[in-house]
Order: sequence, then C-alpha cells, then structure tokens
Amino acid sequence: MKNLPLLFCGIFFALAFSFTGLILSSHIQLGGLTPSTETMTPSELDPSVMVMVEGDTRFPQQAVGIAQQGKDVYISMGCIYCHSQQVRRADFGADIARGWGPRQTVARDYVTQARVLLGTMRTGPDLAHVGGRPLNADWHHLHLFNPQITSEGSTMPPFAFLYDTQVIDGAPSADALQFPPGSEYGPEEGYEVIPTRRAVALVEYLLSLKINYSLPEAPIQ
Repeated sequence: MKNLPLLFCGIFFALAFSFTGLILSSHIQLGGLTPSTETMTPSELDPSVMVMVEGDTRFPQQAVGIAQQGKDVYISMGCIYCHSQQVRRADFGADIARGWGPRQTVARDYVTQARVLLGTMRTGPDLAHVGGRPLNADWHHLHLFNPQITSEGSTMPPFAFLYDTQVIDGAPSADALQFPPGSEYGPEEGYEVIPTRRAVALVEYLLSLKINYSLPEAPIQ
C-alpha cells in the first residue's frame, strides 16, 4: 500500500502524456482548419500570407437534404466496414492510378463532417470520389440490388431488401430498375422493382461523394 501514491502518479502521467500526444497535439495542429477556396491570393497587409478569394465557393461542401439522410443509411448498412473514404497519395499506393480520386485526401476534406467515415479496411474500392466516376444512379441501384449484375464475381452482399417488388399497374413506374435483357436477377414478368426511400437516399449520398476541387495543400494536378 505504501507504493499506491507512486502507482497513481505513474498511471496519471501515462494517461496525461497519451492524451497530450494523441489528442491535444492533433487538435493544436488541425483543430483550426476550415473550408477554403480553391485559389488563394496574397494578403494586402502581408504579401507573404495567402488568404481566401472573397466571393469564391468554399470547399469542402457539406452533404445536404436526402444525401445527408443517405449517409445515415450508409452507416446503418455497415458499408464502412468494407469501404474506405480516403485517397492515398500517389507515392503511397495506387489509389489515384486506379481512378479512385484525382488527388490525395487531406484533413481539410473532412472538416464539415460530424462523423468521418475513413473506414477500417478495403474489401471493396475506396468511395471518397465515387460520385465523380462515370457511374449514374441506375448503375448504383442495380449494384445495390445485386452486385453480380454490374460487377460479376464481387464479394459484396446484395441489398435487395432496400427495394420493393410490385405488380406493374398499367405502365411501368418511372423509377423502376432497368435490368439488362435476360438478367437472371430481374423480376418475373408483370412485376417491377422499385427503390425504397432508403435506397434512393443511399444512392444520392454516394453520388455526392466527390473530390473534384483543389485545396491549398492538395491541388488537383
């Protein structure tokens, strides 16, 4: 018991040093980051200091409306466990060469996000710039309904429960999924597959994920 104060002090200092090194130092380094304009201009007061261009759009922009709701669906569906949202720099992997983004992502890319979905592994491709790829909403809906339709051999599970199958009443619905002719995954004759609101929101969120802007510390070359 006589060593109890010494043990307590050791635990306290270990936790204090860990907090300072991992949290406090990161906050000091990155806590002041804010959205920025794509171009910067020298300050009139100090030409050595670069400031944002007045009136220019600031990036990154936050997802709004149904796309923001789609982020909640993305989280609830567990997409974060197989997909990352961070593009590595060119000399640290093949992300840019694969077309996963036009540049590396940096800390400023995430400042508008209340919850940052960097991911834990890459069972599937990175999605930080999936909205900037030549994939439209129809492709994403088919891919979610059953990935084998668009990506044969994919290990991604189907999310058919995000869609409703219903009898065609008169003319087909405008938002019905358009399956490839003869697809084994399409509905039976006289039926159609309709995305639920959760499916629509999730696809809108995916389409909103774009790294199509430059930042002072990460310009698009």
